[in-house]
Amino acid sequence: MQTSLPQHVVVLGASSKPERHSNQAVRLLKAYQHKVTAVNPAFDQIEQCPCVRQLADIHLPVDTLSLYRNAHQLANQIDEIIALKPKRIIFNPGTESWELQQALTKSGIFWQENCTLVMLRSGHF
Repeated sequence: MQTSLPQHVVVLGASSKPERHSNQAVRLLKAYQHKVTAVNPAFDQIEQCPCVRQLADIHLPVDTLSLYRNAHQLANQIDEIIALKPKRIIFNPGTESWELQQALTKSGIFWQENCTLVMLRSGHF
């Protein structure tokens, strides 16, 4: 799915550690001119992007929600994720959640198992 720039992209499970894929995603999304909101209760900013404590703190429309949390953690956030009403959700490797995917399908929210980093670098974001 190729989309126009810029998008509002939310990174759930963003890390402040540069070696983590979620941090790399924040940096690369920013480099590609996307508006990035990170979600991590421990920080106010990650890579100079605003960071909120929970999805309910986001009040702007979300084009893409990029997931970096495991299935067990995501199971506790299904209602919060659906309430956000993102246009699409990317399940990055290791975040696949059958329970969340079923709920998203029932709610009519587009989702895909992919890698945000690869999608950006290959021009398929």
